[in-house]
Amino acid sequence: MRAKKNIFFIVLLLIFLPMNANSQQNNFPNGSTSGTTQMNPNVQPLDVPNISLQITNPQNGNQVAFSVRLLLILTILTLAPSILILITCFLRFSIVLDFIKRALSLQQVPPTAVLNGIALFMTIFVMWPTISTVYQNAYKPLADGEIGLEQAYKEAESPIRIFMYSQMSDDDSYIKMFMNMAKLDKPNTLQDVPTYVLIPSYILHELTVAFKIGVILYIPFIIIDLVVASILMSMGMMMLPPVQISMPFKLILFVLVDGWGLLTQQLFNSVLR
Repeated sequence: MRAKKNIFFIVLLLIFLPMNANSQQNNFPNGSTSGTTQMNPNVQPLDVPNISLQITNPQNGNQVAFSVRLLLILTILTLAPSILILITCFLRFSIVLDFIKRALSLQQVPPTAVLNGIALFMTIFVMWPTISTVYQNAYKPLADGEIGLEQAYKEAESPIRIFMYSQMSDDDSYIKMFMNMAKLDKPNTLQDVPTYVLIPSYILHELTVAFKIGVILYIPFIIIDLVVASILMSMGMMMLPPVQISMPFKLILFVLVDGWGLLTQQLFNSVLR
């Protein structure tokens, strides 16, 4: 019996060995090309540039000025968001636009990024004369080497201080408050107000003005909400959210009176007096 099994295995080997040899010679699957692991010599390698950083001592005044200018630019870029938000009218515009979005009972439309973009370009439009003055009196002379860094800072600070002080010309209570907290004498002119007092005073003033405008914007829409809620209560539809019914009416009212145009115009008038 054992001899029969050995003969059976030998016959199987004789049958399958030629088949395996033929399968190794033929490409699998049918019609495929033979592959190789060698790289094509016609392919050019990718040239990666070598980047090196060297720190050397300045040889003349121009190199020192360039280093200081580069450091100043990096510092301004780091503080640019805070400067844009705090010492311009961006704070007022962004808060009022967010108020009108909430007054209309809108949750996702328009997105916050869109409102911030609108506030940004409105700020650039309003602040363009101030920006042009800073460029002409501070940046351009500094880039041409006509004035020094300290003089350029004073020239850039002056128009921004004038803009902030002009917004608080009717109400200088915050300036007086910060001057009292700093134990400084009562100011008579803008020159008597330090910059570190003027900036926080301007920020609080802008917050106050923005909230006043927001309250005024809320009044007509609150009236619509109250009317709709009263009607629903009288009809016994207490389970139906009043906002779901009042929102279309508020949108219709806002579109009919050209709300975006009126809001933009009034915001500009509140700044460009």
